[in-house]
Amino acid sequence: MTPNQQAAEPAVEEAPDAATGPEAETTVTVRCTGHVRTELGEYEFEYAFAGDTLREFLDELFEEYPELQDMLIAETEADATHSGWAPTPEELPGTWTKNPVGEQTIAYARILVNGQFNENEKGFDTTLEAGDRVALVYPFMFCC
Repeated sequence: MTPNQQAAEPAVEEAPDAATGPEAETTVTVRCTGHVRTELGEYEFEYAFAGDTLREFLDELFEEYPELQDMLIAETEADATHSGWAPTPEELPGTWTKNPVGEQTIAYARILVNGQFNENEKGFDTTLEAGDRVALVYPFMFCC
């Protein structure tokens, strides 16, 4: 067979790799504090989900535990802030970003990926890899 004949033959498509395809499953360690820990009854567990983003993880987790969505996710800007917080200056130093409404946590609750607040990464589009740690933090707050 000549090189020209080889080039004319159609390329054989390989099947997508199951470990990287759209149905790929990622397993992360979930750590819970405060009210989340009380609600679930455990502080740490492994969780496997289809996909590789924090958004896909949360979608599946909230489907399995719908009460967590109400505990963690703010539906409005008012839910995401507290009246006692200092006002934001007109000009902020550096680059500041905030998750869009509907992707913010309620006041005092936080979601961390490997110890970093998700809003300091790519929000809910933060990429998760097998073995990553996702912390669902909603501390107990008491006032005198």
